[in-house]
Amino acid sequence: SGIWLGVEWDDPQRGKHDGTYEGTQYFKCRHPRGGSFIRPNKANFGVDFLTAVKDRYGLNDEQVGTENTLVFGKKTVEFVGMDSIVEQQRQVQLNQLVDISVRECAVSHAGQKEEISRTCSNIRHINLSKNLISSWETVTAIASQVQNLETLNISENKMKFPSTSTSVSSVFSKLKILALNQTEITWTEVLLCAPGWPALEELYLTSNNITVLERPGNVLQTLKLLDLSDNHLLDGNQLHLIAHLPRLEQLLLRNTGISSIHFPDAGFGCKTKMFPSLKRLAINDNKISQWSSINELDKLPSLRSLQCHNNPFMDTEKNPETLRQLIIAKISQLEVLNKSEILPAERKGAELDYRKIFGNDWLAAGGNWTPEKNKPSEEFLAAHPRYSSLCLKYGAPEEGELKGQQPSTLKNQLLTLTIRCPENPEQKPVEKKLPESMTIQKVKGLLYRLLKIPGSELKLSYESSKLEGKEVELDNDLKPLQFYSIENGDCVLVRW
Repeated sequence: SGIWLGVEWDDPQRGKHDGTYEGTQYFKCRHPRGGSFIRPNKANFGVDFLTAVKDRYGLNDEQVGTENTLVFGKKTVEFVGMDSIVEQQRQVQLNQLVDISVRECAVSHAGQKEEISRTCSNIRHINLSKNLISSWETVTAIASQVQNLETLNISENKMKFPSTSTSVSSVFSKLKILALNQTEITWTEVLLCAPGWPALEELYLTSNNITVLERPGNVLQTLKLLDLSDNHLLDGNQLHLIAHLPRLEQLLLRNTGISSIHFPDAGFGCKTKMFPSLKRLAINDNKISQWSSINELDKLPSLRSLQCHNNPFMDTEKNPETLRQLIIAKISQLEVLNKSEILPAERKGAELDYRKIFGNDWLAAGGNWTPEKNKPSEEFLAAHPRYSSLCLKYGAPEEGELKGQQPSTLKNQLLTLTIRCPENPEQKPVEKKLPESMTIQKVKGLLYRLLKIPGSELKLSYESSKLEGKEVELDNDLKPLQFYSIENGDCVLVRW
């Protein structure tokens, strides 16, 4: 008896049924047990935007009233005309607000027309996440009163978006950052709304069940960052549909279910025309199992930073340091890998090791030290697209480098190095045999004792006959000598 409301819970565990009671379907749910009936007095239908702002920032009428009196001892003094002063002060305070957050404040509507623009004229950034906003029209009604809106977060609101193209207005003409995470928006709806975002630079669309993408027509052309994480994309080919956004610098694809990446418009050693400006890519927590996808990333002309943790291809190599070296060697322009900077010495070491590790495979596939006879197979080039360029950079691996691994005895692991102090000519060069696994920190400790140097900060570098005129810094105390690809006969330079 009486009036009941049918509700569908965000968390279906709180529900009891799908809107059907004793054989009658009163409403529908997406989840078979996501619905309940509640009495109207149990429901919160929300407040207008300005009420939420005043409550959040302590500027509502109830709080103003308490400021009209002051107690001195046992006497209460009332300030005459205080109401108008406080009201003026409140208006000033609201007008000073630039960055407003009313997250989880039950905002459901815009309120009286022009009230927001009259009261909060300086707003630039609004966080409206996790409220009771049910339609894009409500968002537009609020934003239309904020002339200089630059950042808008309306994540975690279950909203209806336009299903047909809408007339373009200037409401979002200055909007640069928009977050629509967990709003159930589709990519089609994004493109329908996008003509109204002419200056948008960052778009966050995580956890929206987006599976397919479409080519943006003449929209999203100013976009620099796109976050599609936690959407289960149909396959890696979906990326081709957004590959020609001209200014896109950062693409976040964490946990999107993709298993491969490829750019079919470019061959081995060539650059793709797709993603021309892409500098930072995150593909963590996906299903990429083949190294060929990592090879493909070398085709991206502007790629500088990559995050790729938790993908099956990483399980093919147990040593994390070797794994990192392989990725660095395969992607030529990478400067940051999994949030760790790649220093020049690390890149050099990774590329030299890669050239050595796969040298026998290169020979077996038709590689040769004589340029005219050097014709490695297509299969080898597909698996190692950068190998030829590494041979041009460092020279083909010498025959001695490619001999089978000798037994791992201490003798075989020792490096014969010359120790020289270029700024102290009276100090004669010393020859020492050091284990290649010895860390730079331990080498410094040895040199303090060997050269009888007082407690100064040592700076080490080395010269190699293979790198004439170049000096490589040994700048990481925790790394072993072999990390820097130091070889027998190299010269370690000591300064302090």
